[in-house]
Amino acid sequence: MDVRVGDIIQTKKPHPCGANQFAVLRVGMDFKIRCQGCGHEIMLSRAKIERNIKKIIRDSVE
Repeated sequence: MDVRVGDIIQTKKPHPCGANQFAVLRVGMDFKIRCQGCGHEIMLSRAKIERNIKKIIRDSVE
């Protein structure tokens, strides 16, 4: 899956605050993401993130 730093990912399951969009801060074997609703930062494994991604939203055109 092609996820880059700066992308916004929409997840199948929402964060406890109610938001389901997260900004990608770090990519590798682990992902660091920030909730767009409350700003909480979470570090999760690549496998777990890739299973739960519903949609990738990119701002930049390349």
